[in-house]
Amino acid sequence: MKILQRYLARQIFASTALVFLALLVLFTFLDLIHELGDVGIGNYHLFYAFVYVLLNIPGHVYELFPIAALIGAIFALAQLGANSEFTVMRVSGMSGRDVATFLIKTGLVFVALTFLFGEFLAPLSDEAAQKLRLNATKGVVAQEFRSGLWVKDESSFINVREVLPDATLVGVRVFEFDKDHGLKAINFAKRGTYKGNNLWALSGVIQTRFEGGSVAVSNLPDIEWKSVITPNLLNVLLIFPEHMSILTLHHYIQHLVENKQQATRYKIAFWTKLVYPFAVLVMMLLSLPFSYHRRREGGISAKIVLGIMVGLLFYLMNQLSARLGLINEWPPFLSAALPSMAFLIFALGTLWWVERR
Repeated sequence: MKILQRYLARQIFASTALVFLALLVLFTFLDLIHELGDVGIGNYHLFYAFVYVLLNIPGHVYELFPIAALIGAIFALAQLGANSEFTVMRVSGMSGRDVATFLIKTGLVFVALTFLFGEFLAPLSDEAAQKLRLNATKGVVAQEFRSGLWVKDESSFINVREVLPDATLVGVRVFEFDKDHGLKAINFAKRGTYKGNNLWALSGVIQTRFEGGSVAVSNLPDIEWKSVITPNLLNVLLIFPEHMSILTLHHYIQHLVENKQQATRYKIAFWTKLVYPFAVLVMMLLSLPFSYHRRREGGISAKIVLGIMVGLLFYLMNQLSARLGLINEWPPFLSAALPSMAFLIFALGTLWWVERR
C-alpha cells in the first residue's frame, strides 16, 4: 500500500509542478505586457519592469495554489484511470475512502506551502515590488482622496498630502479636537521624518490654536510629534488587504477598531488568509471523481478543461463572496469560507454519486 501511495504522490506532485509552471509563465507574461505600458515613466526602465514582474510571482503562487492543485491532481488521477492503473489500485484493496484520505494527507503539504507563500513570501515580495515601482516612477505611496491620506488617531484627524516611498510625510495637517468634539488646534508641517517609538520630527511647522474666543498662530522650525502612525502602518497602504500577512492584518484591524473606523474589508481579508490554504484540500477531494475514467466516456483533455473551468469558478466565487460580504455586511468568516464550504459540499456529493454508479 505504501508503494502505491508513494507512486500516486509522485504523479500528483509532478503534475501539479507542471501546471504551476504553465500558469506562472502565462501570468508572468501578462504582467510584463501590462508593465511595458509604464516603461519610460521617470526612471522606470525595462530592467525595473522585469524585476517588478518577478517580485509578483510569489503572490501568483499563493493565489494559484488551489487551482494548480486541482488541475494537477485531475491530470494525474485521470491519467491513472485511463491507463487502468487506478482500477488495479482499487482491486489491490485501496478503497475510495483510502484514496480520499491519501489525497488529504498529500494536500496538507500544499496547505503548508500555500500558508508559507501567503503569510511570508508574497507580502514581502509584493511590498518590495510596490516600493521598487514607486521609487522608479517617483510616485506616492497612498493618496486615497484628492486631499491626500486621512488617518484617525484617538481625538485627532491626520491629513497627509503625500507619503514618499521612504515613509517621509509631505504636507502634514493634524486637526486636534477636545472631548466635546470642538476643534482646538490645527498643526501644519511641511515635512515629517520618522525617528522611532512613534515619534516624528516635523519641520516647517505652523500651529494654530483656538482658545476661548481668540486664535493664536505660531511658527516653529521643527517639533517632535507622537502619533499612532508608523512606517509599518503606512506600508499597509502599499498592498491590498488580500496580500497582507495575517499578523499585519490583525494589527491594522485593531488600529481601525480602536479608532472606531470601518474594518470589514480587512476582517474579511484576515479570515480569507486563514481559510484559503485549506481550500487546497477541497480541490484535492474535488479531483477524485475524475479518476473514475472510462475510455468510452471521452479523453483526458475534456476533464482537464472541465477542471480548469471549476478552478476558475472557485477563484471567481472567492472574489465575489468577499465583495458581496462587504456590501451586505455578512459575517467576515462567512464571506471568507462560503466558497470553500460550497465546493466541499459539491465534492462530497460528487464522490457519493460516483461511488454509487
